[in-house]
Amino acid sequence: MDLKGTATPASAFVGSNVPDDDFITQCMHCGLCLPTCPTYAITGLEKSSPRGRIRMIKAVSDGELKLTQGFIEEMNFCLDCQACETACPAGVKYGALVESARVQIFQQGKVSWFEKVMKRLFLGRILSSKKNLKSVARLLRLFQRSDWSRRLSRSAIFKFIAPKLHALEPLSPRIDSVFFDESAAEILKPAGPIKHRVAFLTGCIMNVAFADVDRDTIEILLHNDCEVLIPQDQECCGSLQAHNGDISSAERLARHNIDLFLSYNPEWIITNSAGCGAFMKEYERYLSSDPAYKEKAEVFSRKVKDLTEFLVAIDFKKPMKPYKKRVTYHDACHLAHAQRITEQPRAILQSIPGLELVELPEASWCCGSAGIYNIVRYDDSMKFLERKMKNVASTEAEIIVANNPGCITQMKYGLETQEIHAEVIHLATLLNRAYASGN
Repeated sequence: MDLKGTATPASAFVGSNVPDDDFITQCMHCGLCLPTCPTYAITGLEKSSPRGRIRMIKAVSDGELKLTQGFIEEMNFCLDCQACETACPAGVKYGALVESARVQIFQQGKVSWFEKVMKRLFLGRILSSKKNLKSVARLLRLFQRSDWSRRLSRSAIFKFIAPKLHALEPLSPRIDSVFFDESAAEILKPAGPIKHRVAFLTGCIMNVAFADVDRDTIEILLHNDCEVLIPQDQECCGSLQAHNGDISSAERLARHNIDLFLSYNPEWIITNSAGCGAFMKEYERYLSSDPAYKEKAEVFSRKVKDLTEFLVAIDFKKPMKPYKKRVTYHDACHLAHAQRITEQPRAILQSIPGLELVELPEASWCCGSAGIYNIVRYDDSMKFLERKMKNVASTEAEIIVANNPGCITQMKYGLETQEIHAEVIHLATLLNRAYASGN
């Protein structure tokens, strides 16, 4: 079935954002996006480039091309890293186009059984409910701490019977002993006068597997004279659902979080996950056709700030003691390309006395995590990770800083498989260490 005339308004291609024929011609003569595209770098094929995919999306939108398996493959092969948006002189919102195509694919059920389970069960049922996610996380925590986990990881039989599951097991984030939201009060006040009143997104995966990063973030905010509000009923931001075609779940989660966070009337809404922050800044676009939420979404999105963006804007307190480490910084795609935040993290790192910041070659090149990409397209993901790890090794850094949970998990896996002796942590963790000890 082709797409023309079949899409509902909520899931249709992004209207005027679908390029016309003149623009397609200009794209063919431009090509500035090509050197930035990880999938094009691997294949060298035009269809695996941003402009090639734009041409295919235009053909499907016009009814000239049906929803073929080749089209579906290319839309899913794309990392949605949005590096092409940074390179594009015309400012084309490529991410919105490919995500619209994925909505069509998702709604028409044209995905493999594995992707269907991952997207409908994991994204739609588990990740979209804090209660469900925490229940599954507790079960996973029991498994990870059991002998069964160690036995399976070493089992040649398991590797032979289920090679994909065997490979994916190390990519599961380590579940925390105590979830962040179970250890944090709803309102936290700094020791001195309050200069800023901020709300904090605990995140979904961050809450259950990166609780230490959330705690570091809170301590940094308190150190910088912020009253921190932590809405207890917050849910997943919806970014993974939207990027993988489940737009109805994403919009439902967005409405819930808008109502909840705005009820606290914060000055700013702080995030420490690149993907979450990028999507929350886009709530206004996703809900622009909803008269009940259009204005509220605009207010909400204007308040969202990445932690590093916020700290630099308020002239954060600089660490006083030397922290003598050799550090390199990886640009998470949805921080560098979607939010255009690249200078602020580096400014924070450069402010730490004694820290040696070594620039990472191809710092903004995708590591291959890309949401659930490394799970549903493991083999492709490892190709991008291999390139990233070669660049990491060249820096001889003791610490790699990455500001997204997917990047941290992926690069930890890369360090282990490539036997690189280094540590990958969030910038909040490094900054809090520098504040605390200056070792």
